[in-house]
Amino acid sequence: MQNKTQRSHMVDFLFPVALLFVFALSALAVILLATEVYRSTTENSSLNYTARTSLSYISEKIHQNDAEGDVSIGTFDGCDALILQHNYNGAVYKTYIYVYENELKELFVKDGLEFTASMGKSILSVEDFSMRPLKDRMFQFSCTDADGQEASTVVGIRSGGIL
Repeated sequence: MQNKTQRSHMVDFLFPVALLFVFALSALAVILLATEVYRSTTENSSLNYTARTSLSYISEKIHQNDAEGDVSIGTFDGCDALILQHNYNGAVYKTYIYVYENELKELFVKDGLEFTASMGKSILSVEDFSMRPLKDRMFQFSCTDADGQEASTVVGIRSGGIL
């Protein structure tokens, strides 16, 4: 009987090593791409936080106070303000949402009392905030945060009928 001896070829060693090297490079490339996607997603999310949060806050306040004639845009103490009117126990109260010294603020006061814009409670820091009526029962709000990210929304008042 003949003994068959297998000869070891260099290819038998290089092929698995090359395959392992290709796999390692592919895995590293996938990890680096995933890291970049995650970083950009979290960065965009945090950059838009202030602008979107302030607009969501305004929209929710309008929807909570959506009654005939209770939502308007006006001014007080030199600031443009969203004015939400409330009736509690026969007395009229107003909530003013406005920007004062780069802060979105809210002030809840009884109608007829003296107050200033500095008395409001700070909600968020903003660079710019604008509001304007569009047409019957529609308002547009725009916000720019400290990083220069801008967002805007249009809010409709549903009281008095369906838009």
